[in-house]
Amino acid sequence: MGVAYFYHLTRRPLEETLTMLLGKALGAGWRVAVRGTDGARLAWLDERLWLGAEDGFLPHGLEGGAHDADQPVLLTTGAAANGAVCVMSIDGAEVTADEVAALDRVCVLFDGNDMDALQVARGQWKALKDAGASAQYWSEESGKWEKKAET
Repeated sequence: MGVAYFYHLTRRPLEETLTMLLGKALGAGWRVAVRGTDGARLAWLDERLWLGAEDGFLPHGLEGGAHDADQPVLLTTGAAANGAVCVMSIDGAEVTADEVAALDRVCVLFDGNDMDALQVARGQWKALKDAGASAQYWSEESGKWEKKAET
C-alpha cells in the first residue's frame, strides 16, 4: 500500500521541486507519470525538463508519442500509460485513494502562494484522508523540506 505525499511549495518553483523528486524516483528505479490538467502546461514543463542541466538529465516524454509505454517519466493528463508506480500530480490533477493504495507513491505538488491551488490541495487531502489513504504533508517554509502532518 502506498502513501500520498503533499508538497506545499512556497520557496521554489514547481519545475525545480519536480526535477528533484523525479531524480529521486528514477534513482529508486521507479517509472513515473506526471499528471497535469492542461496539455499546454505539460508541453511547457516538457521543454523545461529538456533544458535542464546535462548532468541532471531526466529521460521523459510527453503523452501521445509512439513510445509512451517505454518512457521512464511520462507527462500526461490522464492515466499512466508507462507502467508507473508513482504518480506526481501537478496543477490540481486528480488523484484517488485507489491509486494511493495501488501505487508505491503519489505526490501532490501545489503552489502555496496560490489560494485556489491551496484550496484544491486541501480538498484532495481531506478526500484521501476520509477514504482511509495514508498521506503526509511536507512544507518547505523553513527553507528545507519538513514533514508537518501524517494520517
